[in-house]
Amino acid sequence: MLPLEGITVVEFCQIASGPFAGMLLADMGADVIKVESPDGDGMRSWPPLTKGYSENFASLNRNKRSVVLNLKDAADLKRAKDLCLSGDVVLENFRPGVMERLGMGYAALSETKPSLIYCSISAYGQKGPRANEGGFDVTLQAIGGVMSVTGEPDGEPVKCGVPLTDFAAGLYAAFSVTSLLRRVQNGGRGAHLDIPMLGATLGIAALQVSEYFGTNRNPVKLGSAHPRNAPYQAFRCKDGYFVLAAGNDSLFQRTCEAIGRTELVGDSRFTSPELRAQNQVELRKLLETSFADLTADHCLRIMNERGVPCAPINNYSEALSDPQVEHYGWVKSMNIPEGASIKTFGSPITINGEGLEIYRNPPALGEHTEEVFAQPTIMKSA
Repeated sequence: MLPLEGITVVEFCQIASGPFAGMLLADMGADVIKVESPDGDGMRSWPPLTKGYSENFASLNRNKRSVVLNLKDAADLKRAKDLCLSGDVVLENFRPGVMERLGMGYAALSETKPSLIYCSISAYGQKGPRANEGGFDVTLQAIGGVMSVTGEPDGEPVKCGVPLTDFAAGLYAAFSVTSLLRRVQNGGRGAHLDIPMLGATLGIAALQVSEYFGTNRNPVKLGSAHPRNAPYQAFRCKDGYFVLAAGNDSLFQRTCEAIGRTELVGDSRFTSPELRAQNQVELRKLLETSFADLTADHCLRIMNERGVPCAPINNYSEALSDPQVEHYGWVKSMNIPEGASIKTFGSPITINGEGLEIYRNPPALGEHTEEVFAQPTIMKSA
């Protein structure tokens, strides 16, 4: 039995942050009912398409059921409200005010069902001077400071290649929902969760934020380097680059021993983590003179032999074929509505050594409409 089995989540979400939160809850056993317009979640049209079905959409919507409701139609709007009142959790990522105008805001629904957990994800939050502004991952990375510390010094603004603001908000949402479920199951009331992407972005930037508060200076772009640790970045070698993370005195000594540069250990510029960080440009140049004669594989081997954390710089085909990924069985197969089998990255979580499985394939648009509304558990509102 999965931990959230018996919990029903009604999801009014599209694209990334909300669907990701819904999928995390579904992976843990919640019955996530995805409410879509007749046009469907906008991500359904995103390539790559296999037999017309978006693999991007599939990657965020496994283990869910899909129903189609036209919220501009009075009858469908009533069905949507009935569905919400029959569930334990409502998850939505419309702009603030949309659900209220439809009569499905938290205040209206909780009056009938005080135990309801209602989670709203938005760019900036439900209130405040930016509440009515829209936002996407790149705009949130910009306003939230991420782009100011991403890339090489003096380089053009670049975003993190992974849409971290979307997925950070989704993680905060799923965590908050499960936390409130415990309170409700102990007899407490539900609540309205306000999950701003901006707040989530600043929340996961705890080290950068605390650096600013502690120094009154803005963190800066360092490429792959670290403001407080060195050697701790990507290094050039004979046939490319590899990453080395020797963040303390012992690891630094072992790094120097591995390449026959023990004189660097006693160099007055490098005798502490703080000094190595202050002089990391010079340290990098000195280390790379030795790495220049060695392949990346050789560098990784000699560092691993001495227990120094290091890694190749993988592309995604290499990352997904790593033996550790294979060991956990994280790459899964699932079927899409047209019958084709596709691969996806499943949940990385194990419970007592058992991984979480895909028990429901990603749905066709409206695949479960009749099934869901045939359930006798759907509460009928006045």
